[in-house]
Amino acid sequence: MSRSDAQAAWCDGRSRHVTLVCAVFALSLCTLGGCASQKYLTLRKVPRNPLQGPLQLLSFNGPQPSQRTEEILRRYDVAKADSEEVLARLQAEIENDPSADKLYSFAELAYIHAKRADALGRRGQAMELYGAAVAHTYWYLFDERFDQFRNPYDPQFRGASDLYNAALEGAMRLANRDTQLRPGGTYTIGTGNQQFDISVVAHGNWHEDDFERLEFVSDYEIENLSSRHHSYGLGVPMIAVRHPHEGEDPAEQFYPPGLSFAVTAFLRVAPRMQGHEGGAHQCVLELHDPLNARDIVVSNRLVPLETDLTTPLAYFLDNPDFEERKNIATWALLNPDSADSLRGLFMLEPYDPNKIPVVMVHGLWSSPVTWMEMFNELRSFPEIRNQYQFWFYLYPTGQPFWVSAREMREHLAEARQSLDPEQRTPTLDQTVLVGHSMGGLVSKLQTLESGDDYWRLLTDRPFDELEADDATRAALAQTVFFEPNPSIRRVVTIGTPHRGSEYANDYTRWLARKLIALPEMMVSATSRLNRENPGFFRNTDLLTISTSIDSLAPDSPVLPVMLRSPRSQRTTYHNIIGLVPDEGLVGSLAAGSDGIVEFDSAHLDDVASEITVPADHLTVHHHPRAILEVRRILLEHQAFAIAEMSGKGEAVPASYDLGQSYRRREAATR
Repeated sequence: MSRSDAQAAWCDGRSRHVTLVCAVFALSLCTLGGCASQKYLTLRKVPRNPLQGPLQLLSFNGPQPSQRTEEILRRYDVAKADSEEVLARLQAEIENDPSADKLYSFAELAYIHAKRADALGRRGQAMELYGAAVAHTYWYLFDERFDQFRNPYDPQFRGASDLYNAALEGAMRLANRDTQLRPGGTYTIGTGNQQFDISVVAHGNWHEDDFERLEFVSDYEIENLSSRHHSYGLGVPMIAVRHPHEGEDPAEQFYPPGLSFAVTAFLRVAPRMQGHEGGAHQCVLELHDPLNARDIVVSNRLVPLETDLTTPLAYFLDNPDFEERKNIATWALLNPDSADSLRGLFMLEPYDPNKIPVVMVHGLWSSPVTWMEMFNELRSFPEIRNQYQFWFYLYPTGQPFWVSAREMREHLAEARQSLDPEQRTPTLDQTVLVGHSMGGLVSKLQTLESGDDYWRLLTDRPFDELEADDATRAALAQTVFFEPNPSIRRVVTIGTPHRGSEYANDYTRWLARKLIALPEMMVSATSRLNRENPGFFRNTDLLTISTSIDSLAPDSPVLPVMLRSPRSQRTTYHNIIGLVPDEGLVGSLAAGSDGIVEFDSAHLDDVASEITVPADHLTVHHHPRAILEVRRILLEHQAFAIAEMSGKGEAVPASYDLGQSYRRREAATR
């Protein structure tokens, strides 16, 4: 047999380029779908520290003061920077004639001495010195006496912010060695002549019972996520590892094991030398959720928080407790029945009734981990994270997509009943679905009206004449008869085979039937239906379509029905298509497609928007253009949703506070 004949036989008469693309795709899926475990973090040898350069933290001679601090010591003839009495003499100079420069120099020297003491294992001394550095930088930044002298354009001002953050992190590291800092606790730190009683308080939608332990963002380096989203301000970005617990919160069931989330630690220091002689300063260590607040008010001024949203996400993705879900793609494809415990919705953020849900639905041989690139990027936009919460739908991809769609309808209904049993949360009625590949078909089926069209694919006989047990009858009815979900207002499909994929050819369909272990209940129910209803079904092949590969074939009878099914009048549709760049061998072989889905199959005429992205099927939803298009759609929807919920009937600026609108409406109904 010639090479061309062999290729033709392998792909059942398909063209040579389809054969090659299929092979490459199968290999890629093995790599990305679970055959290889991907890491998202590495542990740094030395924690990241913005003072490493300015203070020569890693130099052979140890940390050294800045030139400006050396000048302050010379100007006031205090002492050498490394002498034991320098801090006491500089403190006396501050008491006699306070100035911002002296406060900064004291804080810098205290931090340097703290680092040296810490390296020598002198924990008590290091803790006192870190505390002194935190207190003096705090007073430098916020003491009203220095307002007229403080210059935010002076590099020293940013240096004071870095010094505050680094000193606070140093103190917290020491405290964490003895006992894990958690909300609800109180800790005492002595700093020479003064004592600080520090209470730890959580701010945001997470509560005290959610905190198991805290890790430091600066210990880790990001891998396999394109961007690390870090904002600059005051505070120590932390990773809060969540503790599963029993409680009355109905959202508890949607949080996966091993979940971690971002917090920023900020210490409020009591006013300096005001009624504290002989007593302790009462301070509060606040743990802020950066998804809930970007800024805080300190001394009557708005202060930005230093935040990191990406590292806590990566920490969660590497958590062994999440490994089962992260690597579920292959297992759920080949053995759908074994994945019962891994079906349904889950959340990586606290449920917030003030925010619109965006539900991300993965495709074939995949899992929600495929969305982490887009999720990480979208959350970096304040206008998105302030108004939206991201949910993920997990399902076994080995079963036909219409079975997954039926299960998703059930899971969405159960979630709504659990989170909002009285149907009083308007944001839930503005839900957006974003589906990649087969997930786009699963998503779209949530918004279509079946009528009798899907039942007529099977038979012309009335459903009432069907002979079946109650369970089988109910499952079949829910699969072929359905109404649009009125809460879903937009659907975004990405790389979706609306007319099937040539990848689902005779060879791959045969192979899928050999490899995918069908649920026993599904197999036996289908056999009983055929046996108990002889001559009832005109198309038993459709009834016995058993794998997702079969369901995605271009000749699948369900796909044309979906294209002409009545849509919900409440839903707006958007479409994103991948096209492999016409460059090199792969580009020429995959021309006019994303390598898996042809343009003609991915294209839709009747959508509000459609764009093409220069990417292949596996990465189209990671591409910056696709992510920016989803952001544009969400901003458009935000304006629409606010207008609808406020009763204005017209779009309002995207900067409008959706949560505020919701709270006003709630107050008006009480």
